[in-house]
Amino acid sequence: MKKDVFKRLAKDTGIYGMSSILARTLNFFLLPVYTRVLSEGSYGLYTEIFAYIALIQVVLVFGMETGFFRFASLEGYDSKKVFSTISCFMLTVSLTFFCLCLIFAGKIAAGKNYCPIAVIYAAGILSMDVFTSVFFARLRYGRKAMKFAIFRTVKILSEILFNLLFLFLLPQYFEKHPQSALLNFFTPGASYIYILSAVFCSCIVSVALFVPEIMRTKYRIHFPYLKVILIYSFPLMLAGLQGTLNDFVDRYLFRYLAPEDACTWEEQLGIFGAAAKLAVLMLLFVQMFRYAAEPYFFSEASKSDIKPVYAKVMKYFTVFCVIIFLSINFYSDILQYLLGKNFRSGMTVLPVMLFAYMLSGINQNISMWYKLASKTKIAMIVTFAGLLTSIAVNFLFMPKYSYMAAAWGHVASYVIMILISWHLSKRYYRIPYQWKSIILYLISGIALFFASKIMETSSVLLNLTLNTALLLLFVFFVVRKELRTKN
Repeated sequence: MKKDVFKRLAKDTGIYGMSSILARTLNFFLLPVYTRVLSEGSYGLYTEIFAYIALIQVVLVFGMETGFFRFASLEGYDSKKVFSTISCFMLTVSLTFFCLCLIFAGKIAAGKNYCPIAVIYAAGILSMDVFTSVFFARLRYGRKAMKFAIFRTVKILSEILFNLLFLFLLPQYFEKHPQSALLNFFTPGASYIYILSAVFCSCIVSVALFVPEIMRTKYRIHFPYLKVILIYSFPLMLAGLQGTLNDFVDRYLFRYLAPEDACTWEEQLGIFGAAAKLAVLMLLFVQMFRYAAEPYFFSEASKSDIKPVYAKVMKYFTVFCVIIFLSINFYSDILQYLLGKNFRSGMTVLPVMLFAYMLSGINQNISMWYKLASKTKIAMIVTFAGLLTSIAVNFLFMPKYSYMAAAWGHVASYVIMILISWHLSKRYYRIPYQWKSIILYLISGIALFFASKIMETSSVLLNLTLNTALLLLFVFFVVRKELRTKN
């Protein structure tokens, strides 16, 4: 049974990861474009706006994805009625939100010094993403991993295409046609507006992919279902809100706390945001694992022998995270050229952000217990503690250390969340995690990273050779230890 579990989980993780890997890989292709076409300040505004999009999306989705997984698979509930209720609720929320933003776009833009069209684009992105999220969730629930991956891939490919078309063609077009009506939707020169408009258009493509399902869906709210789903999902939304605040609070605080240095707060945020994007490969692995693991964990939760499997999954997940951490750091001399010259000063945050994202993955694995045990209210305690930690670190250190404080704020908050969540899990849903092995692998990875820095030379080729040897050493160490454990 255990072999089948790992085989199926690995297969689903791979398929779900296909679209995400492609998305992030192509985003790496866009990163050099953004950091060469846009100024640091414009990229900083892009970073801030998308941080707000991430935050508002959590509120609008309202934890309904997890609510759908929970009640669609729970005995006594009709999965079709669950989907009908949630999809109708999400449609209502999306349309209401977009209409309100359309009415107040001018006031919102004036308060943040944005272009009004940026607010409309952001509202459209949010509304369409929120509405389609429940359809993507149904694909995951039905284990239609390939269809999920294809739809996600089409969306991201369209986003790439629109980005390239807008960034490279429109500025030239506006030079020749300064009175063009398109300037109602764009700025004359390339700016963050171009990125927002590209994502907006890709969201339209995403909605179009689901048109057959959208047309077939019966939009009817079954209020007894809605009540229990909202009660279950509301704590998850609050926890998700706190978690997203924890992930992005530094982006919001740059405007108010960044030191008055040679760079403006927008430029500092742009440099930090671009460098942090290089760490996204770690976040990508965490995300694609969650896509596959969350539905599986719910479907297998009733089995008596499943907890040791959860523990083993956690150990191997950590191993892969350490390998990614080492790989990106060891080859950062090459990766830095993905950034424009003016953005490379932010490379100092890369190791810290990679470590933070690795901890976020470990935290996600541990925090599954309160979803499985229906103790979702505890999520708020854990994430609130992490949020307070992140805010405290940023308020204390950002005025002096700028984006380095932001990076270490992520590490501190995830450490706190892991410790609290693990402590509470021992009481409510004990899982026999193999902490000795997990901590050993983490320490080994960090030690090899520092060994690489100590052995660093002026020769890039020699550095890459030594780092490759260190990476292989870690893999050999893990394989040998695991074989000894089995024997």
